[in-house]
Amino acid sequence: MSYIVNGREFDREPAPGQCLRTFLRELGHFGVKKGCDAGDCGACTVWLDGAPIHSCITPAFRADGREVTTIEGLGRPGALHPMQRQFEEAPGFQCGFCTAGMIMTSATFTEDQKADLPRALKGNLCRCTGYRAIEDAVKGVSAVETAAPGKAVGTNVGAPAGHDVVTGHAEFTMDTHIDGMLHLKVLHSPHAHARILSIDKSTALAVPGVHRVYTWEDVPRRQFTTAIHTDHMVDPDDTRILDDTVRFAGQRVAAVLADTVGAAEEGCRRLAVDYEVLPAVFDPEAATADGAPQLHGSHDPFVRDPVHNILLELHSHIGDVDAGFAVADVVHEATYFSPRVQHAHLETHGSIAWMEDGRLIVRTSSQSPSIAKVKLEYLFALRPDQVRVFCRRVGGGFGGKQEVIAEDLVALATLDTGRPTCLEYTREEEFTTASPRHPMTLTVKLGAKADGTLTAFQVRNVSNTGAYGNHGGETLYAGGAAVMIYRCPNKKYDAYSVYTNTVPSGALRGYGMTQPAFAVESAMDELARALHIDPLELRRRNIVRPGEALVALHEGPDDVVFTEDGLAKCIDLVGDALARTADRPTPGPEWLVGAGVASSLHETAPPTEHLSEAWVTLGDDLIYELAVGTPEFGEGTSTAHVQLAADQLGTTPSRIRLVQSDTDRTGFDTGAFASAGLFVAGNAVLRAAGAVRDRILEFAAAHTRVHVVMCVMDDDGVVCGDRRVSLAELVALARTRGIRFTAARKAYGSPRSVTSNTQGFRVAVHRVTGEIRILYSVHAADAGVIINPAQVRGQVEGGVAQGIGFALTENHHVDDRGVMVNPNLRNYRIPAYADIPRTELLLVGSADSTGPMRAKGMAECCINPVAPALANAVHDATGVRYRALPLTPERIYGRLPAEQSVSTG
Repeated sequence: MSYIVNGREFDREPAPGQCLRTFLRELGHFGVKKGCDAGDCGACTVWLDGAPIHSCITPAFRADGREVTTIEGLGRPGALHPMQRQFEEAPGFQCGFCTAGMIMTSATFTEDQKADLPRALKGNLCRCTGYRAIEDAVKGVSAVETAAPGKAVGTNVGAPAGHDVVTGHAEFTMDTHIDGMLHLKVLHSPHAHARILSIDKSTALAVPGVHRVYTWEDVPRRQFTTAIHTDHMVDPDDTRILDDTVRFAGQRVAAVLADTVGAAEEGCRRLAVDYEVLPAVFDPEAATADGAPQLHGSHDPFVRDPVHNILLELHSHIGDVDAGFAVADVVHEATYFSPRVQHAHLETHGSIAWMEDGRLIVRTSSQSPSIAKVKLEYLFALRPDQVRVFCRRVGGGFGGKQEVIAEDLVALATLDTGRPTCLEYTREEEFTTASPRHPMTLTVKLGAKADGTLTAFQVRNVSNTGAYGNHGGETLYAGGAAVMIYRCPNKKYDAYSVYTNTVPSGALRGYGMTQPAFAVESAMDELARALHIDPLELRRRNIVRPGEALVALHEGPDDVVFTEDGLAKCIDLVGDALARTADRPTPGPEWLVGAGVASSLHETAPPTEHLSEAWVTLGDDLIYELAVGTPEFGEGTSTAHVQLAADQLGTTPSRIRLVQSDTDRTGFDTGAFASAGLFVAGNAVLRAAGAVRDRILEFAAAHTRVHVVMCVMDDDGVVCGDRRVSLAELVALARTRGIRFTAARKAYGSPRSVTSNTQGFRVAVHRVTGEIRILYSVHAADAGVIINPAQVRGQVEGGVAQGIGFALTENHHVDDRGVMVNPNLRNYRIPAYADIPRTELLLVGSADSTGPMRAKGMAECCINPVAPALANAVHDATGVRYRALPLTPERIYGRLPAEQSVSTG
C-alpha cells in the first residue's frame, strides 16, 4: 500500500484492523493524539483528501493512495497556517493536548461554520479552556502581547511552548519511539471484592510476543500510598503494586509484558484466575455499620477503625452549637450529595521506563516527578542516584496525576528485563481505575437570628474514599475550610472518610472543598429564603472579615495572611453584574427564569509542607536558563515563571530558556497542585532570578567602579551610572576569574494567603423537559497581582466550565456490582462547546498575598462556587430545591410542580 502523508510517500502495510491514528504515529507523526479511540474527542483529527476526519475510528487502509495531512504538515517553519497563528496568538489552548485536533478541524471552516461554532465544533472536546479562548482563536481575536524588557508581569505574554503546541511539535509523554520497547497491559478484576486463589500464567505466556506475566507474587511486597504529597505520612500505606486481594471492580490483578499492545491484551485475556468472591459494600454509611464487610485489616496504623471501614474521622467544635441553635430564630437543616466525578484530562495516564548507564529512567505524565521518584526509590529499594524521573508536556491533570499509578509497573518491568517498557491507559481504564473526586454526603445545620446573624454552624461530612485511602484524609481536612468562610461563634465539624468497594477516590480541582462548598452555599441560600433576606445580603452580613480569625477546625494560630476584604468585593461585583443584566431577553413563556450566587474562600497553598527549588544561570550564549521542577499541564505556571524571571532580570521572556520537571536537571519540587505551581515555585523563581541579578549588578559595579545602587539591568547589559556594559563583556570577564552568574533558591508554602471567588448565574429551566439553559455567567475573583491576564481568564473560564459539567452533566454511573457502566466520554458527558456560556470575569485587585509579586493562583479555587450557584439559580427559577448533583433534566422535571411543568401549548 502507498500512503502520502504531508506530501511524503510511504510504502507500508498497516496491521490488520489498525486504525489510521496509530499508523500515523508509527510513522512519526506524534501530533495525532489519543484522547478516546472512540471518535468522541477529536484530538486525533487529520485531513483525508482535505476533509477533517477522526483518525482513531478510520481504518488505516482507507487512506491508501490518498492525501493525509496532519498538524505537522499544515504549515511550514516560518510560515504557519493562518489558523495555527490564530491559536498561538489568542492563545487558544492551555495544556495543548486537544489543540492539534482543534486546529485541523477549525482550519476547514467556512464563514457559515464560524458563525455556528456549537455545531461546527461538536466533534472536538477541550477539558482545559472553557472554549472561549478557542472561539477567540477561530475568529482571529488576538491577546498575546510582546513585553518590554523588565515589564513582563501584567502582560499577556504567550506560552513558551506556544509555537510547538500549534505546530504539533510539543512533546507529550507518549510522543516518542524507543527501539525494542515492550508494552504492558493490565488484567483488571471483574469483582468488587475477592481473594485471588491462583493465577495460571501458562496460556498467556504461550501467546507469541509475550515475555512476562506479573502477579502479586512477582512484585515487592511493600505497602505504599499512590497519593503524592511532600509528607507521605499524611496518606495511608494501604496499597500494593499488585495484591492477592482485590477491593474494587477494575483493580489490577496481573500485568502482561509483550512486544505489542495486541499481544499483551491477548495475554491478559488468556490468564486463568481463580477468585474467592467476598462480600462487598458500596455505600459509605452501610460500610460503617456493624457486620459490614471489612476491606482492610488493622495492620495499618493510619486506619482509624478497620472494623467499621473508617480510614479517618475528624471531630472539632468551637463554642457550643446546641446553645447556638437554642437562641436561633430560624434553623435550617438539610443533606446534600455530590457524586463521583472524573478528571477526563484528554491525555490518559502513561509512563515509559528504560535503563541508561545502570540507572532507571522514567518518562511520565505526572504532576510531581520529584515525589514519583521518591516513591520508586522506596518501592524498589533504589538509591536516589539510581533513578531519574521527568516529564515532557503533560496533557491535563486537575489532580488526577497527583498519583503514582503507572510509573510503578513500567519500573518493575524494566528493572526485571532491562528493556524499555511502556504503559498507556485507555479511556475506559481512566474511568474505571484512575482516582475520581470523592463522593460526599454532607448534612448542614445552620441557626440564625432574625437579622441574619449566624448563631450556630454544624456540618457532618461522610466521604467515600473508595477501596484505598489515597487523598482520603487530606480532602477531609480540606473540606473543613468550607466552614471558615462565615463568622459564627459556635461551629461543629464531624467528618468521616470511609472505605468502600469502589474505585479509589483522589485529588480533583478544588480538592475536598468543592463538595462542602456545594452543601454550605446551598444551605446558606435556603437559610436566606427562610429569613426572607436576600441571599447576597445574608452573605455580606456573615462573611469573615480581615482581622478576624479564619476558624475552621480549630482556634489555634495559623500561617494565613488575611488583610484585605476581597470576598466582600467579589460579592458586590457579582451582585452588581446580575442587577445590570437583569433586563436581558429570556427564552419565552415555557421557561422559568432565576438567578443564583455562591462564594468560596480558598487558601493559596496546602497546609502540609510544600517545597520548590529554582535555579537560574546566565549562559555563555547570554540566555538565562531557568530550571524549576514544576511540570506544565495547562495551568500556565511555565509562562508565569518566565515572566517573573524576566522582570527580575530586566529582560524579555525571549531571553529565558526554561528547563522543567526533570529530577536530573531541576531541584526538588513538591509538584503542581493546590495552586502551588505559581504560589510556591513562583516565589522560588523570583528569589533565584533576583539573586542572579544581584550578582551581576555587584560584579558590574566592581568592574566599572560605580556604586551598586547606580547599576540597573538593561535587557542584555547593565547600565552603571553613565556607562553601559554588555552582558557579553561581563560574562567573558567573569569566566577569566572563574565566576559564574548562577543561583539556586528555595521557597516553602508558608506563609499563605487566601483567594476569594463568587459565581453568579442567571438560568432558564424548561417547564416541560427540565432542560437548564445558562443565560448569563459572571465570576468575580481576588487573584492578587495579575501576572498574565489572559492566563488568569483562561484558568477561571476552564474552572467554571468544569464546575458546570460537575453540576449539570457528569456522573460516574456504577451498577449494583460496583462496575462503572458509562466508561467513555460519549456517555459520561463532559461539556462540549455548545454547553458552556461565555463567563464575564471581574477581577479584584489586592495586595495581601505572600505569593510572588503578591500574585495568587487561580487554577484551584474558581471551581468551588459554580455548582451551588447553579443549584441556587435553579431553585430561584423553579421554587424547588435540588440537593443532589448532577442537575440532569430528568431529575429536574421529575420534581417540578404540576402547574409549572404543564405544556403551554
